Amino acid sequence: MKIAIVGASGAVGQEFLTILNERVDFPVDELLLFGSERSAGSKYEFRGKQIEVKLLQHNDDFKGVDIALTSAGGSTSIEFAETITKHGTLMIDNSSAFRMDADVPLVVPEVNPEDALNAPRRIIANPNCTTIQMVVALNAIEKLSHIKRVHVATYQSASGGGAQAMAELKHQYEQLVAGEEPTVNKFAYQLAYNVIPHIDVFTDNDYTKEEMKMFNETRKIMHSDIAVSATCVRVPVMRAHSESIWVETERPISIEEAREAFSTSEGIVLMDEPSEKVYPMPLFIAGKDPVYVGRIRKDLTNENGLAFWCVADQIKKGAALNAVQIAEWIIRNKK
Repeated sequence: MKIAIVGASGAVGQEFLTILNERVDFPVDELLLFGSERSAGSKYEFRGKQIEVKLLQHNDDFKGVDIALTSAGGSTSIEFAETITKHGTLMIDNSSAFRMDADVPLVVPEVNPEDALNAPRRIIANPNCTTIQMVVALNAIEKLSHIKRVHVATYQSASGGGAQAMAELKHQYEQLVAGEEPTVNKFAYQLAYNVIPHIDVFTDNDYTKEEMKMFNETRKIMHSDIAVSATCVRVPVMRAHSESIWVETERPISIEEAREAFSTSEGIVLMDEPSEKVYPMPLFIAGKDPVYVGRIRKDLTNENGLAFWCVADQIKKGAALNAVQIAEWIIRNKK
């Protein structure tokens, strides 16, 4: 297998490298790294070898590449999609550029892996980070009873804004401790000691694009009429997203049923012992692969309602790991 990473120097690109290094069974005979003029020439170690980042250009560099994992922003993905795929390379794209295109599958391997086999444009879209962890959890409940609607409040880490956003959060704390005015570039306001109920731009209905992604992407991934109402909030956490989720199903789901479903579902770790103060928290989930679920309880306002808490590492399962898992599934199931 010849694999390429586009956007190798970014937070997700670096996580691609880490994950491929960890997953020794992932077949990589040759790895190519691509980036912008700023990162071209940088070198990164992969399985004992130093690999230099090449400048991403409109040429034939992708000839012979089996899979390209791309995370360089939507505009770059749109500009270079034809260059990357023209020789048959499969592009697994982490941007929002193609997610809602009818001829581009939007895939979470625990939920709809078979969709990955129908990619006529040789592009598969990686969903938004908040959507990924939510649908992994929702899928466990959907198998018990169809979910009619979801209300979700997200608590999203700085990592969702990339490596520079994580650095800015750290720097803001340092500046405030030193009595200095904090630098604010990546977010609408100071994030340190604050929460910001605003991620991405506002749309005509006063929901943000991030919130509308959760509505639209969930329906596409789950092939469902499920309705999702989201409020997305940025919190001063470094790299794991949390979500408080309320679901309404067609029939009542007991706590015992829900716990059993979560504990036996692929990609989920049940962490639900409230009397012992055991529940998922981003401080302890950062760097881990699964989606963690806890605080499971009946909704007091709706007999068909269920509430739970969900945490996952935004850079791993919310981005790089999900893309790598798509590639692994395709490799295992290619015809």
